Amino acid sequence: MFRRTSALATAALAAAAALVLAASTTATAASAPGFIQPRDLPPHPSSPWSAGPVTSGLPDHPVFCLDGALPANNGWHRRYGTEFDTSALQISWRTASGKAAAKLAASLERRIAACAADWLRANPGGTASWQDYGPVRVEEGAHVYGVHTSIPDSEPGVTLFGVGRDGATVTVVKWSQMGYLADAPVRDFSGTTATAVNRLDP
Repeated sequence: MFRRTSALATAALAAAAALVLAASTTATAASAPGFIQPRDLPPHPSSPWSAGPVTSGLPDHPVFCLDGALPANNGWHRRYGTEFDTSALQISWRTASGKAAAKLAASLERRIAACAADWLRANPGGTASWQDYGPVRVEEGAHVYGVHTSIPDSEPGVTLFGVGRDGATVTVVKWSQMGYLADAPVRDFSGTTATAVNRLDP
């Protein structure tokens, strides 16, 4: 009798924990800004995009060009991938005010603009370059940048960044693959950036 009661109690506790976890996940999703869908990313010629869940907090691994510059609180992220070397990431934050959001967006843009030079100092013998692709007209504004890095005897890499905001919410979209700046789908990615900002507060 005792064993049966104990088993029932354990099952009840497990069910209650599952309900709490489900409620917590639902609340997190409800409070998160809107995120882009796989179809919103620049088309890959050989593979469809897939996406992970919207997750609270920062990614587990450092974000290229932005390591140490990303606020730890009030943020969410989502990863995207293809079957090949192309990947993407979106991170968004809700800040205290439009002024705070503008300050955050400006600081992230400065970090991206300095990334190639910072990378070269940390990787002597490598090559790096960057490109300012200009503003994107959407909500309170967005901007697109590209960064290329290469180490001898290794594949070159290219990354596009889109930084934008809508009111007090800021987002960064990052797209990466092997290659050079000339290979980057800047026009399509600018559209992705605009969609990302428009989706922040659906």
